[in-house]
Amino acid sequence: MMELSRNQNSIRDVEELEDILSEPTEATVRDMAALEGDIVVLGVGGKMGPTLARMARKASDRAGVRRKVIGVARFSVPGLQQRLESWGVETRSADLLDLDAYATLPDAANVVYMAGMKFGSTGQESLTWAMNTYLPAPVCERYRGSRMAVFSTGNIYGLCSTTAVGSREEDEMHPVGEYAMSCLGRERIFEYFSRKYDIPMTFVRIYYATEMRYGVLVDIARMVQSEQPVPLTMGHLNAIWQADGSAMSLRSLLHASTPPLALNVAGPELLSVRQVAQGFGALLNKEVRFEGAESGDGLLCNAQKAAQLFGYPEVGVRQMMTWIADWVKHGKESLGKPTHFENRKGNF
Repeated sequence: MMELSRNQNSIRDVEELEDILSEPTEATVRDMAALEGDIVVLGVGGKMGPTLARMARKASDRAGVRRKVIGVARFSVPGLQQRLESWGVETRSADLLDLDAYATLPDAANVVYMAGMKFGSTGQESLTWAMNTYLPAPVCERYRGSRMAVFSTGNIYGLCSTTAVGSREEDEMHPVGEYAMSCLGRERIFEYFSRKYDIPMTFVRIYYATEMRYGVLVDIARMVQSEQPVPLTMGHLNAIWQADGSAMSLRSLLHASTPPLALNVAGPELLSVRQVAQGFGALLNKEVRFEGAESGDGLLCNAQKAAQLFGYPEVGVRQMMTWIADWVKHGKESLGKPTHFENRKGNF
């Protein structure tokens, strides 16, 4: 990984942050050298999409591989399409719910599927199901000859006891709320087409990807900074630095199989919300207040399978918290998308 910053306690601005988030590890470069064909990222306009696509571009260039990396989205965020193009990522503007758009999508041997809906799903349940459960069908029809890394979520497992080892990929699913149910539906539809057309796939069940502008650690830091009480009802969680999550997701393409290989992608630690908040209190020089009490369960995972394939994350919790505290303290940019990690009913 690149030298992250001359001052390891801070990240200067969004430009430096996006450069760091898109920096590939040596292992990612090696795997992009071994991977054959172009890469298309469907739903590139989300939180992780831009820097994941840029990482794929950087890693391919450093590997000496001539390939296209193409990002597809509606591009509702001003300037994003131009920024991706400036990074060497080709773009196509398309609404994936519009079936006529599929004739215009580029061929690619590799698909990273990041389209979906979480925030605002409450009150828009029909759109949530369309995005999360219907959309995989036309995507699989269009890319039946490709391999796929499909982004998913740990919400599909439901709550797991804090005394257990965390939800594992082979565990029975108990999704809570329509968002989680629709995400389980997404996996089931992808699995159906994987078996029908022999499409090799991975399911990337990511647990709280985090950077400076969003993520569960950012939510807690902002509560501490603004002297709001930190809720404890969801008292434990996992988190992973976004660049590590992106690297594992890209590398998972080489492990795609039929039926799909499911991978929990998260940091190895079971984090205590209370202890994380107290840590931010020390970093921000703020008194920490809490509300509620820790429950005996939470959305928790066991990420050992991914660790065995890819190793442990390059950036640990202490480093993330140090950067986040400095970022929040100085009032730098936020995406304004809280994770609602404290929600136990699955309403987003």
